[in-house]
Formats: sequence, structure tokens, C-alpha cells
Amino acid sequence: MHAIANAAAGYPRGIEPLEPPEPREYAQALRFDSVTCTFPGRTARAETYTAVRDVSLAVRDGEFLSIVGPTGCGKSTLLNVAAGLIRPSKGTLSVFGTSLKDGLNRQASYLFQVDALMPWKTTEDNIAAGLLFHGMRKDAALAQARDWLVRVGLDGHGRKYPHQLSGGMRKRAGLAQALALNPRILLMDEPFSALDIQTRHLMEGELLRLWSLDRKSIVFVTHDLEEAISLSDRVVVMSAGPATHPIAEFAIDLPRPRDVAEIRMTQRFLQLHAQIWGVLKTEVLKSYAHARV
Repeated sequence: MHAIANAAAGYPRGIEPLEPPEPREYAQALRFDSVTCTFPGRTARAETYTAVRDVSLAVRDGEFLSIVGPTGCGKSTLLNVAAGLIRPSKGTLSVFGTSLKDGLNRQASYLFQVDALMPWKTTEDNIAAGLLFHGMRKDAALAQARDWLVRVGLDGHGRKYPHQLSGGMRKRAGLAQALALNPRILLMDEPFSALDIQTRHLMEGELLRLWSLDRKSIVFVTHDLEEAISLSDRVVVMSAGPATHPIAEFAIDLPRPRDVAEIRMTQRFLQLHAQIWGVLKTEVLKSYAHARV
């Protein structure tokens, strides 16, 4: 059945874009069990640095989870572990119930803080690149790329190069690039931090619209607490580094669908912001004091 579906989608026989989707029998998309990441010093005599220590955290299937914490507390390290880019020094990561021991997490796409668009390729070619890498025929890959251009509001911009796009348009292209592979998990590392506030709100709304269609599991790292609350089902607060770990989590019980700008004016949003900031502020001050030593 998979071979027939892949042939219809434009994949050569025996080549598939990602691992065949597993039945939704696992309640957890990701599970960190006592994960510790320690890195060697820059010189032989330098001490090792522990970015995260004994992190145990689960991300539910279909959940939008945001991680907040002070600068340099290891939030991106956890995303890199989830992507399979870093192997934990201790502990394990499970993906839909299966331990990820070696290699990349093939159930996930990763949207970085900086643009990952290749400057020598057009927008549609950038979106099609991952599909081509996984073996899809070029005509089928470009057809899917053009479909995603329409979905993210870039219809008519497919033949433009990245330098011809605005910051918001490049982020839309990056989002299409990540989602075109139809991952079950989306990892996002401060993807909208470089945008102006109006464009950021537009992109946040676009992300929620696309997420609502099939409810992928999203792990979203941000320094913006308002952004985290307005997008998420749950917010996890990390301690100041080094050896960071989760110290609190908050269920976000704001109704969906949400307007990310208007929801911030509600009484419940302000209550949640005050509660989470009460925990986060202490860690930010600790991090600031440590940086001054």
C-alpha cells in the first residue's frame, strides 16, 4: 500500500520521503528521560560544561508546547537532542515510543532562528529541495512546492530568490519548506524573533492556522513570554544555566481558535502572564547575575 501511495505521489519505487507514519497509538510524541548534555572545554585543561542536566519532559501527540527560559539556558540544546543532532551524554530520547539511539529524528522537521533557504535557489526550489532529497520526482516535488506557496500566502513568488523576499516572506517560505515533508513533529527555535512586531503577529497567526489543520506536535523555543502563551497548549519554564532543567510548567487554558493579538488583551492571558513571569523573572535575574561574575 505504501509503494502504491508513493508512486502516485511521484516517488520512485522503493524510495519513501520519510518513515511510514505509525498508528497514533502513543500519547507522547517526544519523551526526554533524565537527559544530560555535557560538552568538553575548549582546551585540555578547561572544565567541561553541562548545558542541561537530568531533563525529564514529555511532549504529547498533537500538543503545542513552548519552552521559555533565560538566555543561554540550554533551550536550543534540547531541540538539537530532539532533532537527533546531539546525542545526550546521559539519558534517552523516545520518539513515539521508540528510543532514538543514533541518527536524525526522521519524524521531525526543524525551523531554525536564521533562514535556512539556499540563496542560489528560487523559493519554489527551496521548498522542493527536501522532497527531492527524499527521492520524489522533480515534477511532483515542484507541484507540491507550488501548492505550499499558495498555503502560506506566497502564490506568485515561487520564482523569486531569497534576497528578493521580505523577512516575513522568507519565514513563510521556511515554514513551507519544513511542512512540505509532512513531519509529525515540528521543532522551532525562535523562528520569528528577527521580525517586526506586526509581521511577527501575522506569522504567529499563520502558524496556528496551519497547525490547526492536522495538529502536529510542536516544540517552540522563544524568549518572548507573550508569544509562548498566545500560541501554546502548555509552557515549560527552564532554570538558569548551567545544568538547566525544567522548574515549572503551566497549562494554557485559553480558548481556540485564537487571535494572537487580541488574546493578549484578555484577563485570563494577563493572569497567566503574571503567574509564569513570577517564576521566570527569578531565573532571568540569576542568569544576569551569573553573566556579570
